[in-house]
Amino acid sequence: MPEITIRDALQRGLREALDNDPNVYLMGEDIGAYGGAYSVTAGFLEDYGPERVRDVPISENTFIGTALGSAVGGLRPVVEFMSISFSLLAFDQMINIGASIRYMSGGQFKVPVVIRAPTGAGIQLAATHSHMFENWLASVPGFRVVAASTPYDALGLLRSALKDDNPVIMAEHVQLYGKRGEVPDEYFTIPLGKADVKRTGEDITIVAFSHGVVIAMDAAGKLAENGVKAEVIDLRSLRPLDIETVLKSVAKTHRAALIDENWRTCGYMAEVSAQISEKGFDLLDGPVARVASEDVPAPYSRPLEQMMLPNVNRVLKAIEENYGI
Repeated sequence: MPEITIRDALQRGLREALDNDPNVYLMGEDIGAYGGAYSVTAGFLEDYGPERVRDVPISENTFIGTALGSAVGGLRPVVEFMSISFSLLAFDQMINIGASIRYMSGGQFKVPVVIRAPTGAGIQLAATHSHMFENWLASVPGFRVVAASTPYDALGLLRSALKDDNPVIMAEHVQLYGKRGEVPDEYFTIPLGKADVKRTGEDITIVAFSHGVVIAMDAAGKLAENGVKAEVIDLRSLRPLDIETVLKSVAKTHRAALIDENWRTCGYMAEVSAQISEKGFDLLDGPVARVASEDVPAPYSRPLEQMMLPNVNRVLKAIEENYGI
């Protein structure tokens, strides 16, 4: 299979949607002439024109409201934030309208909008541009929230998101746009709400999503050098959460380590840990190990930023402390 980047995969999915459905259009900050903050929509304005590729003012609540209104009216907008940090300015429209209106209308209104948002730290964007709000958004009934770690998953999840009649948040980690991976030319989709076993093993389950999967796979490789076979679960979807795949793995390994690049306090893996304990407590040989970012605003300084974030050594240390392996 040919190798492409996550950026390429997203471009392929968006072009397919624009080519095949006249109701699909793109809107966002600097997505037109500039080509997007991370170059995902480079060349789209020239190919599809300003009616299908719309640059918007820096007024997040306004353009999210516009997208939601057009979705309820029958269009299928794909909105791009320059950063998930800026979604704070659109939470009223996103949560009070986007996530609620289908339920409040008794299913009479559909809200087929995909919101793409670069997320995460690690590239020195400092405190106000390095947030990961996936856990906040995944806590809201009505949203679908997905986070791909490979080009294959990015394309398959985007295709499914574009077909969904509910608002879908695609959290795209800023460190992953250039990551390469095999993607078949044949058409495929990945259902929302289905985790993936990225590496099989029998000694410990490592659960992660987005860029955390990169750390998990590196940690599994280090463990293998000492004869420890780790199974790596990529959640891919945060809402709905596929806890069954996680529990099936824990039933085999009897150990679990969770990686979350969000803050530790109230991070997404706190929910996963709670569900493992509630539904699979008797499966465990010890307490769930949880590795997350430190509870501090993201520093601009690269050495300080790297100290804040999870890494392979911290994962290995947590596994050794909790399970002695």
